[in-house]
Amino acid sequence: MNCRKIVLGVFLMLFTLSVPPCFSQIYQVHDPAELKAGLSQLKPGDELQISPGVYRGIFLKNIHGTAAAPIIIMAEDPFNPPIFKGGTEGMKLSSCSYLKFKNLVFRDFSTNGINIDDDAKKATSHHLILEQIQVLDTGGKRNQNAVKLSGVTDFVLRQCSIEGWGGSAVDLVGCSNGIIEDCIISGKQGFRSGNGIQIKGGSHAILVQGNVFREAGQRAVQIGGLTGKAFFRPAVGDYEAKNITVAGNTFIGSEAQIAWVTAQDSHVHNNLFFLPEKWLGRILQETQDQQFKPSQRGLFERNIVVTDQRVNVFFNVGRGTDPESFVFQQNLWFRPDGKRKPTLPSFEKDGVYDVDPMIIGTEEGGLQINSAAPELQQIGPEAYRPWSVAQDFADVTVPRVNIPAVEYSTLDWIKALLE
Repeated sequence: MNCRKIVLGVFLMLFTLSVPPCFSQIYQVHDPAELKAGLSQLKPGDELQISPGVYRGIFLKNIHGTAAAPIIIMAEDPFNPPIFKGGTEGMKLSSCSYLKFKNLVFRDFSTNGINIDDDAKKATSHHLILEQIQVLDTGGKRNQNAVKLSGVTDFVLRQCSIEGWGGSAVDLVGCSNGIIEDCIISGKQGFRSGNGIQIKGGSHAILVQGNVFREAGQRAVQIGGLTGKAFFRPAVGDYEAKNITVAGNTFIGSEAQIAWVTAQDSHVHNNLFFLPEKWLGRILQETQDQQFKPSQRGLFERNIVVTDQRVNVFFNVGRGTDPESFVFQQNLWFRPDGKRKPTLPSFEKDGVYDVDPMIIGTEEGGLQINSAAPELQQIGPEAYRPWSVAQDFADVTVPRVNIPAVEYSTLDWIKALLE
């Protein structure tokens, strides 16, 4: 064998080891025809950059990246993102995995802005990221959703903006191991806006953190719901939602800012609940099916609650629930128009009353706590330390909720009411 053949053989061997088996591509698309062509040939590691302009939609089925080589679909210019507009749905994914979408705008869709599912339970969609996505003006007064996820696991919605929708801004059915974080969810006049975020249909292990909810529907965050049995994923259990954490968020307005509906083992902590319009929260059982356990075992702690004269009943409790199993501790309650100690479903441990958190508005439209009172050191969103995934496309293992046993008797609760 001559030297030239030996050198060529070594080069080819090193080249084969250094290059992945599938050559990744960067596609730049400038119009709807190029977008359709680019979507049809995606493979692991590819990046699709979409130029500014108006497009119809993104429709993908059984498209998969890998943890090491995800598929990225994004704006070419994040400051001038492409707009997907009109028609029924802006983006539909079925049974897809390891995809990231970034800096895209979806608006004026008659059904769902974004719809991601498991292809009628045939194969789960998983390891998906929606980042800096805008979904605007979806569904009008009908029960349509800005973002709908069904049977999706290991997902992240991050820094998204949702404004104007019919049903829910984010509707989760049978989803697990997901995070919704740092989003702005705002209701809009002319839209029904039923819920901000609804988590139902057997969903579990979901973390909702660091978001701002502005007039975000009748129930800003609903843990649970009322789902037909055929739509549960992966199978019907005894709950609509379980092991849900809602932390570090700011709520402004809404008829009720937090609701538990046929839900178990939820942790609501370090939030700011500012001026709900009728109730702070609701504990409900909207099903008569005896297969489901009563709505029960919620831990509500270290929240700041600011109410006015519109709230006469802090928690609306429905029939068939177990409100005594809810634990309340270390929450701060303030009413600018006078002292009003809240009446709660169970006795509260170490509650803080009549300390003004001195809430002020921010330039970004949020709220800020301007008080240096020592009682606030561990209370409210500014004391919250967010939980994060190790890196993009890692498994999302939301910490399990640990609900302590109720420590106080009915007699303690009655004494509290009389104080």
